[in-house]
Amino acid sequence: MIKSFCLFLTLTFSCISLYAQEGFKIGAQAGLPIGEYNDYVGVVIGADVGYMWAPNKIFDLGIKGGIIHGFAETFTAQNISVKYPSIQFAPLAASVRLWPAKTFSIGGDIGKAFGLNEGNEGGLYYRPQIGFQVGPKSELNFSYTGISVNDSTWSTITMGFVYTFLSARHFR
Repeated sequence: MIKSFCLFLTLTFSCISLYAQEGFKIGAQAGLPIGEYNDYVGVVIGADVGYMWAPNKIFDLGIKGGIIHGFAETFTAQNISVKYPSIQFAPLAASVRLWPAKTFSIGGDIGKAFGLNEGNEGGLYYRPQIGFQVGPKSELNFSYTGISVNDSTWSTITMGFVYTFLSARHFR
């Protein structure tokens, strides 16, 4: 009886995780700037919301929008203190994910990041990432974010958490 129950639970959670890729997604991430903006920004946080369609078990397509906020650093030397401005972007992107295994994905986002703070025009947004399912509806991911801003690149490395709400087709 206990073996049958354990087998039932295993199959149930396996089936749920196969369909957890599709649906509304909400995520949050935090990270550090690298490259040119490292002296101006200390910590980066962000949030995303989007929808992913799963045409099959190994391939997802979707759209995503979000916000990125870089907290400003203060530069102090002798009697001078300079506080740099915070930097904000609102990315809007297309997403693709490949699932070589049920609990592991690789993929990325590409689109436009709109600059929200003064003097920030935004630019091309790209975010390659790898993800690991940590539950039937949740994922932990690691990513690099690049935004081409004028003649420089906003670069960050982040760790994020994504939660998937099931799509309408799962309730039929």
